[in-house]
Amino acid sequence: MNKKIIISLFAALLLLSCQSETKKPNVIIIYADDLGFGDVSAYNQGTLNTPNVDRIANEGIRFNNGHSSSATCSPSRYALLTGTYPWRNKNAKISTGASLIIDTSQQTLPKMFKKNNYATAIIGKWHLGLGSGKIDYNTKIVPGPNEVGFDYSYIMPDTQDRVPTVYIENGLVKNLEKEDPLYVSFKTNFDNQPTGKSNPELLTTKWHHGHFNTIVNGISRIGFMKGGKKAHWSDIDMADHFLDITKSYINQNKNKPFFLFYSMQQPHVPRTPHPRFVGKSGMGPRGDVIVELDWCIGELYKTLEEKNLLENTLIIISSDNGPVLNDGYYDDAVEKLGDHTPSGIFRGGKYSLFEAGTRVPFITHWKGTVKPNVSNKLISQIDLFNSLSSIIGSDQKTHDGENLSSLLLSGNGKEREKLILEAFGKTALKMKNWVLIPPYKGSAVSRYTNVELGNSKDYQLYNLNDDPSQKTNLKETEKEKFIELLETYNEIINN
Repeated sequence: MNKKIIISLFAALLLLSCQSETKKPNVIIIYADDLGFGDVSAYNQGTLNTPNVDRIANEGIRFNNGHSSSATCSPSRYALLTGTYPWRNKNAKISTGASLIIDTSQQTLPKMFKKNNYATAIIGKWHLGLGSGKIDYNTKIVPGPNEVGFDYSYIMPDTQDRVPTVYIENGLVKNLEKEDPLYVSFKTNFDNQPTGKSNPELLTTKWHHGHFNTIVNGISRIGFMKGGKKAHWSDIDMADHFLDITKSYINQNKNKPFFLFYSMQQPHVPRTPHPRFVGKSGMGPRGDVIVELDWCIGELYKTLEEKNLLENTLIIISSDNGPVLNDGYYDDAVEKLGDHTPSGIFRGGKYSLFEAGTRVPFITHWKGTVKPNVSNKLISQIDLFNSLSSIIGSDQKTHDGENLSSLLLSGNGKEREKLILEAFGKTALKMKNWVLIPPYKGSAVSRYTNVELGNSKDYQLYNLNDDPSQKTNLKETEKEKFIELLETYNEIINN
């Protein structure tokens, strides 16, 4: 073998080696809050227009059967970040001023990315609890996002409708002054502090149910708060603020692989669109904040484009649960809905075991790698841990998640066959095109939100292929299928 051949072979081996060590993709999860399957116009269900999300969906993969793990926020976030069913953790319920519900020793998405030399960040809504016991907001708050794997965190503690109405950066309340300490309580009010119930004349947004405590920016919230005035956020500027922090983070980390959890607050209540978006949808504040959300996602896309990062960034867009209209404030969400259908053809919504509780927008995009496609295969946010681990070459995995990396990147390949859905601690089984809902006590329809919850005195069995709106209970006519699903449900729940 002559010298030229040896050199050529060495060069070929070196090239193969370099190709096998392709630069790992950045991963951005864009997580909306209460965004319904029909709220994204790419799904051709409602009448709202979301051109920026549509562009990403049309350039990538639009999943028609993508699910959150739960029909409420904190449990879904827990499942996404841990790859574990929330019903396995008794503390993984809607968080209100609670302790951190993720164990700091637990596997998490950001920890997995960190182990693989990624920078990690969460920007936006947290709602997974902070600290361990009573929180002192005037000192560094631990544990929190940083203790479960995020290098950088810039968050609202719970939700926009709860106190404290402040941002927390890496465990410290942003802009808090020592001479004006912040006090928070979810039990009793502080002296001389107006509330929505006692001082309705101070409100610019009237509460409908539950949201009648401390008033900030003319909006009464859940819980009581005193002090920390320089730290209070501006509701109408919140979307811009989180977007600016996100764009800055991308710019600072563009030369190394990063995992970013961009956790948006829209269209959760209180719906407070920036004046630029007021009236843009014709559907009142709920429609306007979805238009605002779409614009924010478009601006994020532009940032990635300007930094030449699109070809090395996997974008995932989804929502924590299905939609709700009246969720605590009078804001014309019901009155101005018109022909729009936030749940699409599906039954239920937020808080519900019916399909619209967890069937949510689910989109992947990776320029040059993910080819445009539409997939009807079943995938859940609980599978993101194992799937993303595989994509970046990690061997970490969780018990409840599945490795659906091929499906995530192509829309084809293995899909999830069985999925336990959850709402307020109640569970149901989705298996292929079938859904089994066990009997539960409680109202069939929520008194305040008017959402069908899925509660019934008897088992419910639906075939979504023939009956996507879940109108016909087949429990009595499909006895063999009922027994099959019931056995499967019990096996998973007890495992």
